[in-house]
Amino acid sequence: MITVTPKAAERLREMMAEEKKNFLRVYVQGGGCSGFQYGLMLDEGPGSEGELFDSNGIKLLVDPISISYLKDAEVDFEENSTGGGFTIKNPNAKSTCGCGSSFNTE
Repeated sequence: MITVTPKAAERLREMMAEEKKNFLRVYVQGGGCSGFQYGLMLDEGPGSEGELFDSNGIKLLVDPISISYLKDAEVDFEENSTGGGFTIKNPNAKSTCGCGSSFNTE
């Protein structure tokens, strides 16, 4: 299961209302300096494949390949001097890059 922190859920609800989207798609794709990188995208509907989760009122969609990399991960929102952004805390990552947006499981 993937969870969304209350702070991230609050920010996501604002964004979803603005863009008239109902789901957050969370995925992993090849690339980044560590081998894999995370992706987040607002989506209109679940489509035909993937798992659906609900966390703090946010409906999450995860495709079958990404789910194995994201088991027990947490989507958070952190504010900083440049405004902040979403982060993924992934217990399956063995190493990450300095920017925090890519990871490796080996």
